[in-house]
Amino acid sequence: MLKPEVDSLVPHVPFDRRTFIKAALGTGFAACVLPVSAQTIHTDSEGLEAGEVSIKSGDTMVPAYRAQPKGKTHLPVIIVVHEIFGVHEHIADVCRRFAKQGYLAIAPDLYKRQGDPTQYPSMQQLNEQLVSKVPDSQVLADLDATFKWAGEHGGDVNKVGINGFCWGGRIAWLYAEHNPRLKAAVAWYGRVAGNQTPMTPANPIDRVSDLQVPVLGLYGRQDQSIPQESLDKMKQAIAQGPQAGRGSEFVVYDDAGHAFFADYRPSYKQADAEDGWRRTLAWFKAHGVG
Repeated sequence: MLKPEVDSLVPHVPFDRRTFIKAALGTGFAACVLPVSAQTIHTDSEGLEAGEVSIKSGDTMVPAYRAQPKGKTHLPVIIVVHEIFGVHEHIADVCRRFAKQGYLAIAPDLYKRQGDPTQYPSMQQLNEQLVSKVPDSQVLADLDATFKWAGEHGGDVNKVGINGFCWGGRIAWLYAEHNPRLKAAVAWYGRVAGNQTPMTPANPIDRVSDLQVPVLGLYGRQDQSIPQESLDKMKQAIAQGPQAGRGSEFVVYDDAGHAFFADYRPSYKQADAEDGWRRTLAWFKAHGVG
């Protein structure tokens, strides 16, 4: 349940685009989704080591938000893949929620080389000027570096899962097809099919034959951006794919749309979000991540 892990609700704060400045990774929200909702959940960092770290990936130092129980080692690891809006306060909070459950949770900034997603005032600008320029190959390499970093900083690389939202849900699927050392994945409303571009040459449905681990897919039936037909095709492809992925499951919430876990947005559906969170924790534990 989410409620026992929160200590307060963040109040609604009026937003002035002219004065908005992102202070640090894992703070603030993207300009195109503000103001945040009064129902926004805040999880404290008591008992945790939490904050920004740097991960060397190729010739780039990739910033990441990390949270883990203070003084503990050999921890199970959850790589948290951010939404289209980057590593903002909600993603940092999710890391703290996982850390409260005993995990080393880490969310790398997978847009580091392309720019700062918080500064775009519209979704169209964010998509066209930043997100469309991020290559999948770069993202997967950064996640490999994150996996390695976690193993060198208190995490157990034999107990690693990945959890992604929205843009990151698609990436969670792709990483589950990419890394055989991963134990399990959870994809929240992540696209499985779509256009192929030079930056995104294949979608999860195109690489089902490479699926390495079971994936829990959490979706909303009212999500206009992810047709149910695409999920049905993904299910069929998985059923005919390798044994490793056949344990995958899909949960579709009838009344939910896209971003139903995003408590800082009007799309939030509390009952479905809390059910999905329970399923997520159970999924990781059932598959050796915990």
